[in-house]
Amino acid sequence: MYRAWKQLEEYSLLLIIGAVCALAWANLSPVSYHALIEFPIWQNAYIGDLQRAPAGTAARVVTVHFLVNDVLMALFFALAGKEVWEAVALRNGALRGKKALTPLFATAGGMLGPIIIYLTGVAAVGQMNQLAGGWAIPTATDIAFSYLVGRAIFGARHPAVTFLLLLAIADDAAGLLILAVFYPQGDLAPGWLLLSAVTALAAYLVANRLPRMLDAGRPGMPFTTAVRKHLSFWPYAAAGAISWYGFHQAGIHPALGLLPIIPAIPHSDIEFGLFAEIEKLQTDLLNVIEHALKGPVQVVLFLFGLANAGVEFSTIGAPTLLVASALMIGKPLGIALPGWVAAGPLGFGLPSGMNYRDLIVLGCVAAIGFTVSLFVASVAFPTGEIQDAAKMGALLSFAAAGISFIMARLLSVEKKS
Repeated sequence: MYRAWKQLEEYSLLLIIGAVCALAWANLSPVSYHALIEFPIWQNAYIGDLQRAPAGTAARVVTVHFLVNDVLMALFFALAGKEVWEAVALRNGALRGKKALTPLFATAGGMLGPIIIYLTGVAAVGQMNQLAGGWAIPTATDIAFSYLVGRAIFGARHPAVTFLLLLAIADDAAGLLILAVFYPQGDLAPGWLLLSAVTALAAYLVANRLPRMLDAGRPGMPFTTAVRKHLSFWPYAAAGAISWYGFHQAGIHPALGLLPIIPAIPHSDIEFGLFAEIEKLQTDLLNVIEHALKGPVQVVLFLFGLANAGVEFSTIGAPTLLVASALMIGKPLGIALPGWVAAGPLGFGLPSGMNYRDLIVLGCVAAIGFTVSLFVASVAFPTGEIQDAAKMGALLSFAAAGISFIMARLLSVEKKS
């Protein structure tokens, strides 16, 4: 049983299972599927989606969809945010210094390319007013699935795999910023963000900085040890809940609400990189929390797939083609061309052992949008046929995996196991 769970966890298979179940359910019995996803768990709540009654009054309602997308997915984005913060803030972070310049150029192109393809397609079909808001859907790269496909193509020791992870982490950072800035949930009230900022600062000072100051010159760090032993992660969990509420009230997607707390949690100044085996041996509190959350987050991803991938095949339309083509055409071109400019004419170079053919194939791998693309589709468009059609385009980005294998064979990419 343990070995089966590790397989499910390592390959994010629960997300795929949830998506497949949702697709089957929504097409076999759409009424029962949507009845469950929109089931009101808590009416007249302090949190939730605003729903208007026939009389014109509005009240907040916590539905299954809200619970999954706005509450539970905060754990997923916290794990993604942890990797971004490590890569940017720590001394040996992957996105610091000259080594990150070519991946950053490729990331920028890999986001701009799909946007251009998408908006050009929207203009061509003459539906700018209806569809232009989905421009950010094809900008995402699914870290887990792109990593697994990249390893299968290049091998575990190929520098292209590291390059791909750098690109995906930078992509996630930009994606989080896009969600916060361009897709507010309701009326903006940025003053509430002060609650998140003050809470994060208080957690850092009281549970992190103050014990270390009291330990100055004391052997064994008694205050820090006592706080870690008796309080553990609870101060940060409480701060996270308050920060989440601040984001919710501010009108910014609350799934991002745990991000301000991440820098407040104790962390050693070492970063081995996403999916590095040695990360499992880290005992600082931030890594301990990450390891504890990985299993539950896989369950969250199953629920996310179940709650968001339930689209009927009859809804396939223009948004489907626009999102899928923007990912599978715009991503590879957007990554390969700016990556070549950065590595060649600008002189930043590629990692030793990696060539331009690898860069082209890597661009195809990065076109797998899936998780974050589904999430952005759910906030870019209101519930209905357009949203469902856009989600189908995100699901179809899985075809990029097959395209990647074909391109790797055509370009004779060398596998380094």
